[in-house]
Formats: sequence, C-alpha cells, structure tokens
Amino acid sequence: MDNACFIDLFESYLKVEKRSSPHTVLAYKTDLLQFCAHLSILNPSKLVIDITRADLRSWLVALTKEGLSSYSINRKIASLRAFYLFFKKKGNVISNPVLEIKSLKNKKRLPIFFQEKALLSCLDQYDFPTTFSGLRDKLVLELLYGTGIRLAEILTLQETDINHSDATIKVKGKRNKQRIVPFPRPLKPLIESYCTEKKKRNHHKGTPLIVTDRGKAGYPMFIYRIVKKYFMPTIQASQYSPHILRHTFATHLLDKGVDLQAIKELLGHASLAATQVYTHNSLSKLKEIFKKAHPRAEEEISPVVPTHEA
Repeated sequence: MDNACFIDLFESYLKVEKRSSPHTVLAYKTDLLQFCAHLSILNPSKLVIDITRADLRSWLVALTKEGLSSYSINRKIASLRAFYLFFKKKGNVISNPVLEIKSLKNKKRLPIFFQEKALLSCLDQYDFPTTFSGLRDKLVLELLYGTGIRLAEILTLQETDINHSDATIKVKGKRNKQRIVPFPRPLKPLIESYCTEKKKRNHHKGTPLIVTDRGKAGYPMFIYRIVKKYFMPTIQASQYSPHILRHTFATHLLDKGVDLQAIKELLGHASLAATQVYTHNSLSKLKEIFKKAHPRAEEEISPVVPTHEA
C-alpha cells in the first residue's frame, strides 16, 4: 500500500466514522499531501507510516522558513496527530511520532468585528434592489449577522429548516450536530419575498435556501463576494468575511448583556472556552464607556503630600 492509499483510508474514516465537515476533511487531506510531498524529497521510497521525529522536525522547519504562522503550523501538526492516532489504533504503526512534537505558542488574536453603528447603517440605508439577487444578498447578510451561523451552515440551510411561526431556523453544525437558532422577526417578510421569487424562477426544487442567480447551490466564495460587495465600500475594517459577521453577532450580544452561556448555545460551540474570547472585545468597549462616563476616569488626582511637624 502506498502513501496515497493511507491518506484515502484516513479520508474515508473522517467522512464516515467521524462525520467531519467537508471543510475539515479537505484541510486534513491537504496537510497530509503536503507532508508526503516533503517526505518524498527526503526519501522517495519512504512510507508515511514509517516516519521518524527527525522527518517531522524537518517539515516544521521548512514550514517556518516559508513564513507560515504558528496557527497554520499547529493545524498541520493536529492533522498529522489525528492521522497517526488512527493508524496506531488500526495496528499499522507502533507509536504516534507526532506526540513527541510540541505545538508552537500562538499569539493571542482578538476576533475582528464590525462596529454596530456602521453595520446597521449599511444594512438599513443601502438601497438593495427588489430583484431576486438583491433580495438574496440582503438575506445572506441579515442571516449571517442576525443568527451568527457559520458559512458552512448558511450554505446547507434548507427552506424546510425555517420555522416562520416561531421565527427560528434549524441549523446543522459541525459533525452534523443540530441546533435551533432564533432569527430577528423583521426578517420574516424578507425570507418570504425571497422564497417567492425563488419559486417563480423554479430554483426551489431540491436546492438549499441560498442559490446563485442561475439557481445553483451557493458556495463559499459566492458568500465571500456578497459580504465584500456591500461592506468594503462602507465599513472600515482589516478583513471582510462571512465569519466576521459571526464574531460581530457574538460581540454585539455580549455588549448588550446577554449571558455567555446563551451565546455559546446560539453559536453552537462545544465548550465555553471558545466563546470566552469575545469577552475581550466587550471589555475594550467597557473601558471606553468607563473613560467617557466616570468623572474620575481621565482626571488627574493630586497626590497627598504629608506634612512634617517641626
């Protein structure tokens, strides 16, 4: 069995047994193929299950020289760790060599989010056309911000997942975990108008909720383009992506005093630790409010000078 066969077996395991998302499967496979390409340079005849710690370190040094961030390198380490753990359980390898490799220390990065005033101004004041594409684009932006769902989740959303009476959507998250998420009630007429136009075009049969102008299923780059099209000209930010609207959703809720546990459930996070990162953004806003509101926040306080008795 060659290296390609080992990767195929692992890919099948991720899809069937782990039920990993297509994005995760692709990321793991890409990492493994890159590692095998590096391995073939060191030793063309060496199988991926026979690697040593030196082989791994050689690859990590090469990745560092390429300028990859610690986040990207750690993701690749995680891919290899899962790969060798799988084949250790199957009995193909005696030990997991990746366990000897420590992950790199990551720099703390705060989630990027859009300011509330700028975002609402764009959504409320932009003159979206009443055409099919205009309704769809506005719905994409409103759903991403109004529910905090992931890119993959909005792409798999079906019309049957929408409960109009309760104003909720049924979301299929990571590893096919389902959750119910409320959406803002003012979205109901927008959803109904879009679905009506979609039906007129015969785009509703066997397709997800969000489709292209030609009725094909939406895809990641298609959603990215919609976000950039409307927000780049109006909102100043370092990045523009669907995921930033998810960050914005969580940050704005936290700023309004919503319980962190509730935000965790809405986002579909497996643990509270993943949600706690948004508290840093909220703390920054609290500091700004404090500086503006508290009478002593910016005022210089004269030190008390002790008097000395003769």
